[in-house]
Amino acid sequence: MAYQVLARKWRPKTFAQLVGQEHVIKALANAFASERLHHAYLLTGTRGVGKTTIARIMAKALNCETGITAEPCGVCSACTQIDAGRFVDLLEIDAASNTGIDNIREVLDNAQYSPTAGRFKVYIIDEVHMLSKSAFNAMLKTLEEPPSHVKFILATTDPQKVPITVLSRCLQFSLRQMTPQQVTGHLHKVLEAEQVQYEPLALNLLGHAANGSMRDALSLLDQAIAHGAGQVEEAGVRAMLGAVDQSYLFDLLDALAAHDGPRLLQTADAIALRGLSYEAALHELANVLHQVALTQAVPNALADDLPQLGQIVAAAQALSPEDTQLYYQIALHGRRDLPLAPDEYAGFTMTLLRMLAFAPAKPEQITGTVTPAKPEQIIEAVTPAKLPITGNALPGNPQQISSTAVTNPAPSSSGPAPAPHSTSVTSAPATTTNVGANTPGKTEPLAANPERAESISVVPPSPSVATASNAAAAPSRPTAPAYDDMEPPPWHSEAAEAIYQASEPAPHYVAEPIPAAPVLESAPSTPLVSENKSAEPFNGDWRGLVVQLKLGAAGMLAQNAELVGYSDIHFDLQVAEEHRAVATRDYQDKLRSALSEYFGRDTTVNVNIGTIAGETPAIMLVRENAARQEVAVAAIQNDPFIQTLVRDMGGTIDAASIKPL
Repeated sequence: MAYQVLARKWRPKTFAQLVGQEHVIKALANAFASERLHHAYLLTGTRGVGKTTIARIMAKALNCETGITAEPCGVCSACTQIDAGRFVDLLEIDAASNTGIDNIREVLDNAQYSPTAGRFKVYIIDEVHMLSKSAFNAMLKTLEEPPSHVKFILATTDPQKVPITVLSRCLQFSLRQMTPQQVTGHLHKVLEAEQVQYEPLALNLLGHAANGSMRDALSLLDQAIAHGAGQVEEAGVRAMLGAVDQSYLFDLLDALAAHDGPRLLQTADAIALRGLSYEAALHELANVLHQVALTQAVPNALADDLPQLGQIVAAAQALSPEDTQLYYQIALHGRRDLPLAPDEYAGFTMTLLRMLAFAPAKPEQITGTVTPAKPEQIIEAVTPAKLPITGNALPGNPQQISSTAVTNPAPSSSGPAPAPHSTSVTSAPATTTNVGANTPGKTEPLAANPERAESISVVPPSPSVATASNAAAAPSRPTAPAYDDMEPPPWHSEAAEAIYQASEPAPHYVAEPIPAAPVLESAPSTPLVSENKSAEPFNGDWRGLVVQLKLGAAGMLAQNAELVGYSDIHFDLQVAEEHRAVATRDYQDKLRSALSEYFGRDTTVNVNIGTIAGETPAIMLVRENAARQEVAVAAIQNDPFIQTLVRDMGGTIDAASIKPL
């Protein structure tokens, strides 16, 4: 007897033998058991999931000599002839090769005659979406009201191409792709019945390579048996599948995690030597990154029998979730842009270099740079509390703050001079102020607002610096403060921009300068302390503290956290459930490091997920912005000129375009 391929030999003969389509089997079995039969059925699903198989089992259930049943006997004349493909009242039509209206008319003309041997005439039209528009129109009336002895079973892989008029006349069943575990389990049964030796891991590889199709899995199993000379071995299956060894993908991820450019290019060259397609490599890389992201977010999301599970877990530990998401997006865009590249190698390597270039820099890789302001931009950099500082530049250290002594107005000759207010410099963005002898400027007098004057820490200058300060009043020329990781994460689209603007000191134009106050000769010179060492204890103002810290991306955690308790070395924070994504361990560590650096001592941070009882800095900012927006809209609507335009010229006010200054 001639050999029969496994895909045909192991085609299910009953509903009970079907794998992975329980939702369809249950509905059909109940319908046949109660004899609630529809005249037209539509089976949809990808290749190899059992559409034609289910249609043939339905034909046996309708024509079995034992009666209409969900469990055909399989031994009667009708069942055996249907299994052999020679039952006279079962007509299988390939719509891909019989697309015209004449073919459909021939079918419909024969439908009016009673069945010859069976109980029903069953028409199985495979790939029905390939019929022409005229063919669909010709069958509409018969499909809606066929003779009582006719049943239509339509099958398609593309239901979107089937006219809605046809869909509305059918009971539609959508067949799912089978999971790798279901495929692997069925292959176990087949090999045990065929008495073929196999390695379990080899079947796992075949189950994942089948991509949800049982027919593909059985075809690959046939090939694996032939390749292994009657055995199914893991090494043979890996070699048979061609690009099966995906170790190069994890070499790429290791090189990206290590920021190793030469190794990336070496791996790209090795892909060409293996004869693999770069487009397929990007596709597989995106698939692996998806699995890495699943492992990072839900550690148990992947199946335990996944062949590369150990390598995926290792990659998930080496990469941060942000890097994984970035690399996945770049891989998708690189695959899309591959046809536009000079050649596939250039497109693939540029995609890898883009991943390397856009990867977030490590804190130790960031060096502060100072960009001097343009001469025509005479501005004054203020502290996070929006307090001006005037002073002189320290030679040789452009990022060190040098603040002049700030005292009360000059005393009269009748009274003693008050002692100057002097403390250490608080933590603030690094700012350089230069003195220009010929450029006049203005500053806001600090003594006019005692609260603001005392909220800033200043250091009295040395006599030589004081002399230079008295010689000429000069405007301050700020430098750009260096921040780490100021790029906001992709969540919080509504408030992210406003939050980060609030975290950065805003420049103001220089006001009228004040004369430098006289410095007492007896005043001792106090050395500057580190800008990150603050002697002032925390006063409970969480929002004010967050504004002063250099948090970068971790600022989203601080802005969306409510302070529920604190001590000198510990902070208890509460984060709402919807902001859980910003409360990861990575962001908590960054926030703890920033607090420790600011206060000059080790600080611990405890973040809990729960209900917010008060207000977070982000909620405060959104509320304040909403209030400013209302004021701005009211100001525009109440403007006399605007009211004249609306009244006399029929104008309208677009409130959405109004932005507060």
